[in-house]
Amino acid sequence: MKQTEQIIEHKKSTDFKNYNMCLRDAVKVFTKQLINDLFDENHLSENGSDTKRKFLLILDRLSVDKGEELWNAFQSSFTVIRKKLDLDAEAANKNDPAAKSLEEIYLAYPGFYAIAVYRLSHQLLQLEISILPRMMSEFAHSTTGTDIHPGAEIGESFFIDHATGIVIGETTIIKNNVQIFQGVTLGGIQVEKSLAFTKRHPTIEDNVIIYANATILGGDVIIGANSVIGANVCVTESIPLNSVVTVQKENNIFQKRI
Repeated sequence: MKQTEQIIEHKKSTDFKNYNMCLRDAVKVFTKQLINDLFDENHLSENGSDTKRKFLLILDRLSVDKGEELWNAFQSSFTVIRKKLDLDAEAANKNDPAAKSLEEIYLAYPGFYAIAVYRLSHQLLQLEISILPRMMSEFAHSTTGTDIHPGAEIGESFFIDHATGIVIGETTIIKNNVQIFQGVTLGGIQVEKSLAFTKRHPTIEDNVIIYANATILGGDVIIGANSVIGANVCVTESIPLNSVVTVQKENNIFQKRI
C-alpha cells in the first residue's frame, strides 16, 4: 500500500515520537497482511510482493541489513508454520465443546490468532531480527489479550481457550498438545535485570492442561507430562508427571462460605 510506503519513506521529515507511532501502525498493517497471506493462497499470489515490500521498508527503518536474504529465509518457513497452525486449529476444534468447525477457529478465536502471530514472530526472532518480532507480539497482545513473548518455545497442537489475560514469558518452553485457559501466567519468579539471559520461565511437558487463573513461576519449574493444573493454583516447584494439582478446599473462600 502506498500509504504504508509513505510512512516509511518520509521518516526524515517526521519527528522521532510521531514517526515511531507511525512505525507501529505500519507493523500492524504488515502483520495483518502477513496473516492473510499465510491462510489464503490467492491473497499471497496477489499481494505477496506488497507484503515483501512492507517487510523491507520496516527493516530499513530498523537499520536491519540483508533484507532480501532475510525475506527469502522467512518466506521459506511459511509452509512449516502453516502446518503447525493447522494442528493448533485441530486441537482447538477437538478440545473445545463450543467449537462448531475449523473455519470458526480460524476466523473467530482470538487465542488462535495470538498463536499465529507468535509463530510468525518467533520465526523472525530465530532469524535474529530485532524489535520487529516484539512489535508484532505486542500488536497481538493488544488485539487478543494474550501476551506471548516471541522467544518462547511452543510445540505442536497448542490450544488457548478464552484468550484473555494470558502471559507466556520469554524463556517458557511448552511442548506438544498443551491446553491453557484464561488468566494463566507462565512467568519468572525473579525480575532482576542481571538474570535476563537465564531461563526464568517454566517448562510445560506434553499433554498438560492448565486451568483458569493458574500461575506457574520459575525457570527451574517443570510441569510433568499428562498433568492437570487446576484453576487458581500457584506453582513454584516442579510437578511430577501424571499429577493433578488443585487448590485445597479450606483455602477456597467461595466454597467455604457456601
